[in-house]
Amino acid sequence: MFSAFFALCAIAIGFVAHAAGDDNRSLGGRTRQYLIDLIRLDTSNPPGNESKVATYLKQVADASGIPAELLGDDPKRLNLVARLKGNGKNKPLLLMAHSDVVPAERKQWSVDPFKAEIRDDFLYGRGALDTKSLLAAELAVMVEIKRRNIKLSRDLILLSEADEEAGSSGIQWLIKNGWPKIDAEFAFNEGGSVWESKNGTRVFLVQTAEKIPTRVVLTAKGPAGHGSLPRSDNAVLRLSRALVKLADADEPVRLTGVTRRYLRELSAFPEYDWLAQLLPRLESATTIQAAAGQIRTRDPELDAGLRTTFTPTMLNAGIKINSIPSTAEAQVDVRRLPSETSEEVLARFRQIVGDPAVEITLAPGAQLPATEASPRTTAAYRSLERAIGLVYPRQSAVVPFMSRGATDGSFLRSRGVGVYGVPIFLRENGESREHGNDERISTQNIENGAELLWQMVLETAGDN
Repeated sequence: MFSAFFALCAIAIGFVAHAAGDDNRSLGGRTRQYLIDLIRLDTSNPPGNESKVATYLKQVADASGIPAELLGDDPKRLNLVARLKGNGKNKPLLLMAHSDVVPAERKQWSVDPFKAEIRDDFLYGRGALDTKSLLAAELAVMVEIKRRNIKLSRDLILLSEADEEAGSSGIQWLIKNGWPKIDAEFAFNEGGSVWESKNGTRVFLVQTAEKIPTRVVLTAKGPAGHGSLPRSDNAVLRLSRALVKLADADEPVRLTGVTRRYLRELSAFPEYDWLAQLLPRLESATTIQAAAGQIRTRDPELDAGLRTTFTPTMLNAGIKINSIPSTAEAQVDVRRLPSETSEEVLARFRQIVGDPAVEITLAPGAQLPATEASPRTTAAYRSLERAIGLVYPRQSAVVPFMSRGATDGSFLRSRGVGVYGVPIFLRENGESREHGNDERISTQNIENGAELLWQMVLETAGDN
C-alpha cells in the first residue's frame, strides 16, 4: 500500500518536480514555479492527501542534492523534513510551512482554484497565501543556498507539516516521534504580514504570539413536540437565546505585553493616530472596557486582539420541519487570550447564558498549548530587523504583534523554540484573502517576498 501510493505520486508529479529542480532561474522565478506546482497539487483538508506535496518537495530536494525524508504514520498524509548542514556554531534554524489547505467552493471562484492561473499579474489558487507561497519561498531559498554552496553557522531545516488546518496531527506526530529531526533554536513560520502606511512607511508585522483556538459546543435541551404548538422551552430557541447572549456580551479586555507595545507603535502611523488618546484609558481598570469599545467601532481586528472572541460557525438541530427537536447544537470558534484558561472561559460563558438546559463544553480533540510570546531580544528577531533594514533601508518599521489566528508554531513554542511569523508578503490592496474565494498573490509580491526571506535566512544562519 505504501509503495503503491508513492508510485502514483511519482507518476502524477515527477515531471513537475524534475523541471522545477533542474534549472538556473532566479530566486523569484524559481519560487513562482514552485508555487504554481504546489497549488496544482490539491491538498484540501479534509481529507488532506499532503503526501502529494511532501513527495514533490523531496523530489526537488533530491534533484538539488539536499538530504530529505518523508515522515509520518499515514502514507497519504506525510510530512517532509530536509536539512542543509551548517558548521555547528549555533543550533538549527527551522523553516516551516504547512502543506494542507482549506477546501475551496469552486462555484464561488472566477477561476479553477487548483489550476494556478495567472491573470493580470496575479497568481490565483487555493494556498496562494495560506501558505504554499511561504513553502515555495522556503524551498527556493534552501535550493539557492545549496546551489551557491553558501556556508552556514547553523543547520537549516525545511519542514512541511500536514494537517495544520484541521487537527495539527502532523506537527504533534513529529514532536512525539521525530523531535531530533526538527529540534531548532528558532523557527520561521507563517503569521507575519506587511502593509504600507499613508506616510510611505512599510510596516513589517512579526508574529511573536498567537491567540488560542478553543472550540466550544453548546447543546440545548428541551421537550420534543409538534411544531404546531409554540413553546418557550423549545431547544432551538434556548440555543438561539444563548448564542445571542454570548455574542452580545462584552468579553473582558486584557492587555498582554505584546499587544500593549503593538498598539503604542501603531499609534505613530497616520492611519492609527486616533489610538494615542485611548492608550492611557486602556491602562485603567475603570475605563479599559469603554476604551476597547471605541477601538471596536474603528477597527474590529484590533479589538479582537484585546479580548477572547466568540464566533458561531455550525448549527445542527431537528430532522423534520413540523417536529420540535429535543436537542439543538452549535459549534463555536472561540479564540482565547493566552493569559486565561479554557476553564475560565467556559465558566464565564455559562454565567452569561444562565440556562441550566444549555450545556457548554469543549469540543473533542486536542487543544493547542498556551505559550509565552517569543522574545524580541533573540538573535533571530534582531536578524529579521537587520534583513528588513537592508532590503528596505528607507521608511520601514518592524513591529511585533499577537495574531488572532493560530498556527502549529504554538507546539514548538511550548518546547522552547523561538517561533516568528515572518513578514515577507505585502497585504495587497489592503485586503486579505486567506481562506476566501479567489485567493491570490501578485507575481511581484512573490519575487519580493522570496528576496526578503533570502536575506532573513542569511542574516540568521549565514556564517559571516
